[in-house]
Formats: sequence, structure tokens, C-alpha cells
Amino acid sequence: MADDAAPMPSLADPARLRSLQRVCLSAEPDEAFDRFAMLVRRLLDVPVALVSLVDDHRQFFPGQSGLAEPWDTKRETPLTHSFCQHVVIEEQAKVISDARLDPQVRDSLAIPDLGVVAYAGMPLTDTDGRTLGSLCAIDTEPRNWTENELAVLGDLAEACSSELRLRISRDLADEARRRAETAHDQLAMLAELTESLAATMDTDDSLQRLAEAVTPRFADWCLVTLVDETGNARQVAAAHHDPRHAAAVARIAELMADEMRTNAVLLGVLRTGRPLRQDRAAAEDLRGRTRNEAVVDLAVTMGYAAHLTVPITAPVTQRVLGTISLVNGDSRPAFTAADERTAVDIGRRAGLALDNSRLYRRQRHVAEVLQHSLLTELPTIAGVEMHARYLPAQDGAAVGGDWYDAFEQPDGSVMLAVGDVTGHDIEAAATMGQLRNLVRGDAYGRDDDVGTLLAQLDRAVRGLRMPVTATAVLGRLRAHTVAFANAGHPPPLLLRPDGEVEVWWARAEPLLGVVPDSPRTTHERHVPPGSTLLLYTDGLVEHPGDILDHGIELIAKVLRDNAELPAEDLCSRLVEAAGHRADDLAFLLIRVA
Repeated sequence: MADDAAPMPSLADPARLRSLQRVCLSAEPDEAFDRFAMLVRRLLDVPVALVSLVDDHRQFFPGQSGLAEPWDTKRETPLTHSFCQHVVIEEQAKVISDARLDPQVRDSLAIPDLGVVAYAGMPLTDTDGRTLGSLCAIDTEPRNWTENELAVLGDLAEACSSELRLRISRDLADEARRRAETAHDQLAMLAELTESLAATMDTDDSLQRLAEAVTPRFADWCLVTLVDETGNARQVAAAHHDPRHAAAVARIAELMADEMRTNAVLLGVLRTGRPLRQDRAAAEDLRGRTRNEAVVDLAVTMGYAAHLTVPITAPVTQRVLGTISLVNGDSRPAFTAADERTAVDIGRRAGLALDNSRLYRRQRHVAEVLQHSLLTELPTIAGVEMHARYLPAQDGAAVGGDWYDAFEQPDGSVMLAVGDVTGHDIEAAATMGQLRNLVRGDAYGRDDDVGTLLAQLDRAVRGLRMPVTATAVLGRLRAHTVAFANAGHPPPLLLRPDGEVEVWWARAEPLLGVVPDSPRTTHERHVPPGSTLLLYTDGLVEHPGDILDHGIELIAKVLRDNAELPAEDLCSRLVEAAGHRADDLAFLLIRVA
């Protein structure tokens, strides 16, 4: 295609181009998509792999592995060099064994300039099915692509499309938030309030954020009260726009915890679920609703000329969870009907946030209980000291599929396993339990090498149609030798008696559940007496914005620096080194006498 030729209609489709813009990608490297390209290159054994997005005049590569210069730096080409444009135009996979013989692409400049001879590209799509680009594998020699290779490439393309869709959804959400923030001041406040409440799952923090968000933009001061099932005040938060009244508003919050049973306004809102507004309020009105003169004095000191109290309502059950009391002094106008509607909306949003907090705590508790119930108790074996840790992520309810296991075989050898099922929810934890049980049931009593056992596990996962993708290390400790097989998992670490650390790197092999009938390699390592072996999941070594190797080096240093510590203390140091956990982690530490 010439540079000045009109673009194909499907390439210039405005809706498709908007989706590309929402992805917020450019020709700059993107870590997530570089990983997809590296995975394609590794699994299909090709010299080049690309995550290629196509607009109306070029293709660009947020993910690439194997490109030669200058394309490695440029990360984009004009359409004169693009096979991927045909995937977009035709909205289907494109498979070419020898581009030099293919009528559609034999004149493409990609052949002489990029060395493209064999090509397999799978569509990358948005949520509406529009094709944005291609996940492609490239060979510099003619190649007949196998059904298995194309199936793997298709699965990875679907995962890559999911990442694109997630970014589009995030951009849509950001755009909606930006529109709200530029609207009327009260609408902007509601948007900020929603964001603030969504940023925490701690109830005390939610209440205080709520009180501070509405002052001074909506009221001079505010009281937020939660009640329990019996109607007693459970938590009270307060805020005043003037820092000089911080002590007074904190004191009235304490006193209001005892006032719920006698304050007619609060009781009325709790009982009816309807707001109550008083445009002209005076100390005498308040004195008639409370038995505590200190409450009256504090309210008058802080300013008490108008008030508005609205319910905090659970979104599904419509149960009144508490109240929001907004109060203005003499210098501020009385509340209007529009203010009342906005305050009611605030109460609904607060109810949603509090309900989410409750559901979060329940879900996390259930997930943690399930996860820990599925993790086995380590056996007691002469000459082998074993310790383990499992810790859920610190962000959200991300209890997931990390696990460890160890059990003794009838012949005295010890099976060791650590793995990570894709996903961070209760379903991932349950799937982890199934996979762990498969490992136990298949391996117990068998003397097969661990590569064979891991391959059989892969066949069982595929044959039983388990919807699972997982990394794992399976090992067998016999005397002072460890045989292990690795399915896409971080390498084991061995702390030798001399204080040095071995990293047991091995050739990368596919994750469980990705490539059917994938052969598995058994590796053997000597374990000198007095050594410590560490098997772990990526939550221990993976840090945002950093490569995995650096995390492994950090953990190796922790092992070296703390080699003399008791095993339990060493486990604690490893957890400390992991820092803030965005992912769950599990590890198995084995000391061999």
C-alpha cells in the first residue's frame, strides 16, 4: 500500500479508532504487552513476536520481542510493512506459511525490511468485537504452523484482548469521572465523595472521609452516625470547616453516641427513612431534643442556624444504617430543596460504600477461611525441617490460588509442591484445592520422575476440562538430592551451608492448562547437608515496576544475610522483605539435616 493511498474503510472506522485511543497506548514499550510477546516467542519458538495495534496509517508495537534495529527502537511501521492490517480488515486470523508466495502480501516491504516470511496473527478485539490489531508470531523461514501452535496463539490473543478491554473500560470510567468533576459544584462533590469512599474498605475511615468531604462545601459542620440493629449508636464521625472547632466537634461526636435514644430528629429519620430539614434552628429547639446541655452549648459555639438530616440507606435492603446531619451557622444560607436532594444522594452513596465494606469483609473472611482450610499441615519427617507461609494480598479481597504442599511417599522420599492458580477470588482458591488434590492423588505411591508426574497433571487438567491456568514447581526430595519440574514458575532457591545461594534456573516450560500434551523436564540438584531450600510463589518476589529477577536477588540476599537464624525467624524475614503485598504469596522452606 502506498503511503498516500486512502485508508481502508475498516481501518478508518471512527468507533474502532476511538477504542484504540482509549487503550492509551503508543509505540512506547508496555511491560504487560511485552510479556505477551515474550510468551508467544517462547512457547512457539519463533524469532519474533508482536502485539501489533493498527490505526488508519500505521501499525505500532506496545509489545514486541525479537525485532531487529531500527524497528526495535521505533516500535512502529507504516502500513506498507504491515501484515497485521489484513487481520484487522478481514476480522479473522491470518496464517501464512511463506509470504513470498502469498498473492496478498508477497509485495509487502515487511518481507525485505523486517525479514517476515512465515506469519501467524490472531485478532485482538475490544468489548464490541472490533478488531484493533493482532497478536502475531513471525518466522524468517517458511513454516507450516501446527494446530497446537495456532491454538496456543489464539488463547494468548484472547488473554491479550482482555487486557486491552480492561484498559478501555478504565479509560471510560476515567472519562465519566472527569465529566462529573466539571459539572455543577455539588455534582463534583458527589463524584469526589464516591471516589473517596470507594478508596477505603475501613468503616471508620469511610465515615470520617464522608464527614470531611461535605465540609465546608456543603455545610459548616457535619455529624455522621451509624447505628446497630438495636438502634444504638455504633460509630460517630464529625468534621468542622474551621480548625479552631476541631476539639468541639470531636467532643460533640462523643456525646452524640449517648444521644441516639433521645434525639427526636435522629430517631425520626431512622424510623421513617425520610430526610428532615429545618431552615431556621435555634438553641431552644435543640434543647427540647436533648437532655445534655453540653450538646447544646457545643452546637451553639460551632454555629447552629439550620440543619438537614438524611438517612444512610443500604442499596439492596433499604435498611437505614445511620444518619448524616448537616449544620450551618448564621453566616451561611439555609438548606434548599436541591440541597436536600443532593444530601439524600450522599446518604445513598454512603450506604453503598458501607455495604461494599461489609461485603468486602465477609468475602475476604470467607476466602481466607477457605484458602487456609485447603492448605495442608506439613508432615513431620526425620532429618527434614519444614516451614510454610501463606499470606493474602493486602489490597482488596484478593485471596487467590497460591498454595504449598508436602507429603511423604511410602519409599521415604518427600514430595514438595508450590503453585499459583490464575485469579484472585474464592473461585481461584477453590480451583487451587482441586489442583492440589490432583497432585496428591496422582503422585502418591508412584516412583515416576517428577516431569512425568507434572505432565500427567497437565493431561488430567485438560482431560477433566478444569478451567485452570497455573504455574507450579513439583519436586521430590530423596536423601540429599532434589528432582524438580517447573511449569512457568519462579525458580527454587537453595541456601548452601557455606552461605551462598543457588538459583535453580531451568528452561522455561508452559504453564499448566495452556499447552496440551506438553512434555515436562526433570532436573536434579544436589542438596548438601545443612542446606535450606525455598519454593515460593511470585507474590514473594514480584514488585510493581520491577523485573522478577530483582525480586529474586532480594530474596536471595535475605537468605544469605539471615542464614544463621532459626527457620521460623527466617520465614518472618522473608515476609518482611516482600513488603506491601499486591498479590497473595505462599512459600515452603525446607532445611535438610
